[in-house]
Amino acid sequence: MKLLYAEDERQMSEAVTDILTFHKYSVDPVYDGNEALEYASAEKYDGIILDVMMPGKSGLEVLKELRSRGDRTPVLLLTAKTEVEDRIEGLDLGADDYLSKPFAMGELLARVRAMLRRREEWKPDIMKFADLSLDPGTFQLRCGSSSEVLTNLEYRLAELLFNNQGIYLSAETLLTRVWGYDSDADLNTVRVYISGLRKRLQVLGSSVKLISRRNIGYMLSD
Repeated sequence: MKLLYAEDERQMSEAVTDILTFHKYSVDPVYDGNEALEYASAEKYDGIILDVMMPGKSGLEVLKELRSRGDRTPVLLLTAKTEVEDRIEGLDLGADDYLSKPFAMGELLARVRAMLRRREEWKPDIMKFADLSLDPGTFQLRCGSSSEVLTNLEYRLAELLFNNQGIYLSAETLLTRVWGYDSDADLNTVRVYISGLRKRLQVLGSSVKLISRRNIGYMLSD
């Protein structure tokens, strides 16, 4: 597996690169946002690890640019422990997960494994519900001639809802099934993604609604 790792603190970068290399990952370390964007544009990576606070371009700016180009490579953000707004903005921009600094190397490895595992588990069948279709090959949510490209976690959330038509899924179920047991994402993260998916449906002009019932859960309804 090939990873791009963007971190401006050289000692941290060397330590993390050594650990990842020891665990059989191929790693390209870069030290600022501009370099990260150049590498991500020139090479194909299985995953990208971005520190939020970097010179040149921030990790959030790099992420925004990549997603605007349609790049769906899984991204793990490294954020300062107190910067909650950075985490929320990163998830809104299409990050797949985040890890607060300082972190244990074991947790970083677990997050990387989870990020790459989600990518490998995608299924090829196009799913349909009412006027919507969900294409795992392109991550496109379609309604008629309109389409929206989903991020990795948006896709997994939509896939779970498509596969459980007519069933309310609790926020806790969505959290564990989409983000996994080893993630420190919380129920607020689920709500952020639900809100984002609702906006996607509105932009597409779909008749499908993502409805919720207090203390019960969420469900797609036509």
